[in-house]
Amino acid sequence: MTIRTIHSSPITGSLQAPSSKSYAQRALALALLAKGTTILRNPGRSDDVLAAMDVVQNLGATVEDFGDRLIVHGGLSQVRATLDFGEAGLGIRLFSALAALQPYPVYLTGSGSLASRPMHIIQEALSSLGVSCKTEDGYLPIRIQGPMKGGHIKIDGSISSQVLTGLIMALPTVQEDSTISVSNLKSAPYIDMTLEIMELFGVKVSHTDYKEFHIPGNQVYKHTDYFIEGDWSGAAFLLVAGAIAGKVKLSGLKADSLQADRKIIEALKDAGAEIIIEGDIISASRDKLKGFDFDATHCPDLFPPLIALAAHCSGRTTIKGADRLIHKESNRAAALKSEMRKLGVNISIENNKMMVYGPCRIHGNTVDSHNDHRIAMAAATVILPSDNQTVSINNSECVAKSYPSFYEDLKIIGGRIDE
Repeated sequence: MTIRTIHSSPITGSLQAPSSKSYAQRALALALLAKGTTILRNPGRSDDVLAAMDVVQNLGATVEDFGDRLIVHGGLSQVRATLDFGEAGLGIRLFSALAALQPYPVYLTGSGSLASRPMHIIQEALSSLGVSCKTEDGYLPIRIQGPMKGGHIKIDGSISSQVLTGLIMALPTVQEDSTISVSNLKSAPYIDMTLEIMELFGVKVSHTDYKEFHIPGNQVYKHTDYFIEGDWSGAAFLLVAGAIAGKVKLSGLKADSLQADRKIIEALKDAGAEIIIEGDIISASRDKLKGFDFDATHCPDLFPPLIALAAHCSGRTTIKGADRLIHKESNRAAALKSEMRKLGVNISIENNKMMVYGPCRIHGNTVDSHNDHRIAMAAATVILPSDNQTVSINNSECVAKSYPSFYEDLKIIGGRIDE
């Protein structure tokens, strides 16, 4: 376990945004299903992406790693019967459907917080499509044996959109047409991401107001050359750092991206930060910051950077969607409340809303990351404008799940960090 101490410090400088792990995992899945050679550029090396690289090879693909690009020779076939997803929630929910396309038994495992995250929705969905799928009382490990068939199923979208993503990717390759009826879908922008990248690989799926998805069968994925865009989820912490502690300029971010966390720009503007958008370059600078209201129901990963922002705003900030935080790498609502309190940020939670009254008097302390990458990054961010204070973060290396170079990038723009 690594303890890092982050000192308060002014922020200024320019950075390349990290690569999107959400797009990278989707791209690897489709490259597996596409026969031929796919080139994936700017893939990043987060733990979740590394796990996906391992999984696609265990399902039949060959991956050549050239640093700035991956060459994937696709083709689904059983190679290894056990797939280890580490702590990748998207990975296990997405690839479970792809593994179910085969007539072979496959075991899905994971580690850390993934062992405590509910998997019953995978079991229910795949069982409805003719797959033998068994869990351990709704949790890992999962045993799957296909092949999956098309048909009409109903799923609950309130817990996660990730199982739906896997089904939408896998079902076009089966013989029959399929229809998926979805109730109470959350994180709809992530479904838009899935449909967008699928179309680039030559497969189309339509939907009626995100409530019913129409999936023609017998479609074939085509290999392609694909550039993975910058990650708005990781970039959100850097943009908040600029807004509360100086100025930062990030390149490689699509202003019109389908990533849900692009909405961080709206929150920063509402809070009074100075935001400049010039093509794929986004600048965030400190100005007089005020409390704001924000609905994070469809972008719950923004809660940690938004709390770091709210702590330095005058007045009340209200963020809606707190119910979405229970089944993350930690119980993120409880972890944010307990760890931010140690730093002087008092959070109240009621009626699905998280509230902060600022500006908070930030003071130094030692916090626990709860092995949650976004808790660690939020703690490192919120301390920056404080008056000669430090935060020591236990298990700080957990940021590797999504943003391995976070601390190095923070140093580039002025952060002072002891390891």
